[in-house]
Amino acid sequence: MLKPEPPAVAVVLVTAALAAVAAFGFHRLPGEMRDFEVYWTAASRALDSEPLYRVADGHYQFKYLPAFAVFAAPMALLPLPAAKALWFSVSAALLPLLVWLAIALLPMRRRPGWTLVLVVLIAMGKFYGHELVLGQVNLLFAVIVCVGMLLMADGRAGSAAALLVAAVVVKPYAVVFLPWIGIRRGRTAIITAAIAFVAVLAVPAVLYGIQGTVDLHRDWWSTVSGSTVPNLTNSDNVSLAGMFAKWLGPGPSAPMATLAASLFLLTVAAVTILRGRAIVRGETLEGALLLTLIPLLSPQGWDYVFLVATPAVVLFANYDDRVPPLLRWTTWVAVAVIGLSLFDVMGRERYATFMSWSIITWCFLVLIASLGVLRERRIV
Repeated sequence: MLKPEPPAVAVVLVTAALAAVAAFGFHRLPGEMRDFEVYWTAASRALDSEPLYRVADGHYQFKYLPAFAVFAAPMALLPLPAAKALWFSVSAALLPLLVWLAIALLPMRRRPGWTLVLVVLIAMGKFYGHELVLGQVNLLFAVIVCVGMLLMADGRAGSAAALLVAAVVVKPYAVVFLPWIGIRRGRTAIITAAIAFVAVLAVPAVLYGIQGTVDLHRDWWSTVSGSTVPNLTNSDNVSLAGMFAKWLGPGPSAPMATLAASLFLLTVAAVTILRGRAIVRGETLEGALLLTLIPLLSPQGWDYVFLVATPAVVLFANYDDRVPPLLRWTTWVAVAVIGLSLFDVMGRERYATFMSWSIITWCFLVLIASLGVLRERRIV
């Protein structure tokens, strides 16, 4: 069995990260990392026990769980420029770690490490660059989930469950992993996840008290639910809800189509998980599938969030010869389209048209189909 080559992977990916930043314009970073400013502002408010969710923030409203702001509070002790520099450094370090973890998760490596890294860089490079420029937390989220998957494969159910709950703090849609680990690891995982989840909900009480914490969670839900619809027709929204909103327009048809498609994908995921209970290291494919579903199921699914599909891309590249020829080459075309559809190359108008057609969404649906076939054939 081949093993990952951490030093080589790290060197290549750090170089790639710097190249991605250069491509987006390193000189822009001090004025960029706009999403990080949202986190820093929320953390500052948490330190002073102030309301986190404010309509006056407009497009840049804080939409994460209250616990996120509490855990991020130490970052607000730094001036914003220093905090940005620190978070950028952390994110740049998380990038090679994510790809290394995606390779380490493979039950058996059948392709050279450099090949897998090259495929990932081509497919995911633009998402990595966008992540760094925005100062987002998707790299952190994906790394936490991947470490949780490794712990699951190692039989450490309690630790894996606690880590996946931690991922919920970073990105609330990580709740999709909690039923999965319960099915996979049983009572220990369920009890640990339940205790950890209650703790996460209770953490803000340290700064806000009990009633203040209840109010924060109500405000969170109101903010998330109230800010979804206006974002659906944004060209960079790659969710199923966004796709149908663009195609079908206002009215009941788009929500109904979204619900039907979402239920179908969740059913596919459930069947995939249930069929893999006897497969050794089956967690790799299942976790990769759930990660890839997240940007599709979340109404706030922006294109760069697809970087969490890194394990899925690695998995396909490693086992592509076990996929039927037609689907295999269709998936390779989809991977190429994902990575090579660059704004700077296509131009504003063509790129906007390309995104309005939800082609990226369909490309990832093709990737999911390949994962489904690998499970159906019990390859992994």
